[in-house]
Amino acid sequence: MTLRDTIAKDMTASLKAGDKERLGALRLLLSAVKYKEVDLRRPLTDEEVHAVVATLVRQRHDSIEQFKKGNRLDLAEKEEREIGFLSLYQATQLGAEELGLLVKKIAAQIGATGPKDMGALMKAVMLEAKGKADGKLINEIVKQTLGG
Repeated sequence: MTLRDTIAKDMTASLKAGDKERLGALRLLLSAVKYKEVDLRRPLTDEEVHAVVATLVRQRHDSIEQFKKGNRLDLAEKEEREIGFLSLYQATQLGAEELGLLVKKIAAQIGATGPKDMGALMKAVMLEAKGKADGKLINEIVKQTLGG
């Protein structure tokens, strides 16, 4: 069973259980997956579905920031609950320590030594950690590693 099928099955279960909040989050996720499939003109792989989930979670985090700035804590809490539902379908995230080791390994492989190599190292790490780590965290660790 693909991840997309699992999401559809869970959405049906939420509908039957009357869990409107979870149902809404899953409908949004499935809709985003379908849009991506239409764009690519093919079904998505599980890895690509993980990337869609990561995008939606990142959007929720940005929304939470904005809602908190606007003193709309009720909406921020709603977004946090949606993140909880969406994170069940997200790829296992790398921690800062694991990510640091990965950055150092890739830096050694490509010979990145200073701030001028940051672009190449970022590109290589992003390919390796696609969907498994936040880009902002990767950027911070790459800067620390290269002394930038």
